Amino acid sequence: MVTTAQALEREAEFTAVRAQGAGGQNVNKVSSAVHLRFDVAASSLPQEVKQRLLLLRDARITEGGEVIIKAQRYRTQQANRLDALARLLDLVEKAARPTRSRKATRPTAASRERRLQAKRVRAGLKAQRRPGENSW
Repeated sequence: MVTTAQALEREAEFTAVRAQGAGGQNVNKVSSAVHLRFDVAASSLPQEVKQRLLLLRDARITEGGEVIIKAQRYRTQQANRLDALARLLDLVEKAARPTRSRKATRPTAASRERRLQAKRVRAGLKAQRRPGENSW
């Protein structure tokens, strides 16, 4: 039985790149950061998960339907690779959970009365600011 994480790892494309930021002399020689590219349309995910994944408002998902994750948190390439894969798995799991639809509710009688009372107080306050008949 192949797990989702193994399937995602097989379908993802990893590229080693140089990490950004400070790091001394060694940072210019070692490509420890990882770019993960995952094509949603070509993946083996269920169709409804693909659709929800593409509908997510996430900057890591391109208009072409590709997920791009850059992992550079750790000093080793293998640790960054696992980090990128974990972040992709989180994204897919988030899309796999269907969103619950909102159930319409009506305001209670007490909340309606509180709203109307607040409106009466506010109207009275504004009425006091208006000039009366003998204001000249």
